[in-house]
Amino acid sequence: MDWQACRAQRADLALALRAAAHHGLGEGVCNHFSFALGPDAYLINPRGLMWAEVGEDDIVAIDSSGRRIAGRHEVEPTAMFIHAAVHRIAAKACVMHTHMPHATALTLTAARALDTRLSQNAMRFHGRVAVDPDYNGLALDHAEGERIARAMGGADIVFLGNHGVIVCGPRIDHAFDDLYYLERACESQVIAQSTGLKLMPVAEEIARRVSEQAQGERLQSELFFAALRRALPNP
Repeated sequence: MDWQACRAQRADLALALRAAAHHGLGEGVCNHFSFALGPDAYLINPRGLMWAEVGEDDIVAIDSSGRRIAGRHEVEPTAMFIHAAVHRIAAKACVMHTHMPHATALTLTAARALDTRLSQNAMRFHGRVAVDPDYNGLALDHAEGERIARAMGGADIVFLGNHGVIVCGPRIDHAFDDLYYLERACESQVIAQSTGLKLMPVAEEIARRVSEQAQGERLQSELFFAALRRALPNP
């Protein structure tokens, strides 16, 4: 692994973390974003730093066992129990795990997840979401991470019952865009449900078409990330 050659990916991962913090998607010094550099090398945020303070030089590289192979900070020992499994079993390049508030709120309901037929933001995720309804305690071993990865069934997004969400993508900017709009969609649903009024989902074919439209045009995702780079420069 060439540490200097992956500088752009380190910068993008750090930016995604700062942007998530800026939009209220972080939780203390918990949770991780990771990006695969190869079959056994991953970039990940370090232990003990809030997402808002992470710069490109704070990102750490680890192997699939969680051993640090580059970077100046320590890594939380449990950081890779979920991430390594999702990278390896689900074959995802970028993995973002959060306890962001409105998405997590929906994991506490009987449905366990977002209704992707409600808001326009929700429809972009139609057909892309899996649900793991079986909370099994803290992910403190490889077996639990592997169980979660298999529950994804190839989906980009998994709602973890009583826990949080995982959002994946082939690129950091695309994954972050999905993370942001997933929380916005969940927020709209939580607000709508709080009114007590009957919800009005669209027809299945409309939700499917909107999802296809959103996936067919990702320039907006890239422009959003470029705007975030201007607004939230490397510390």
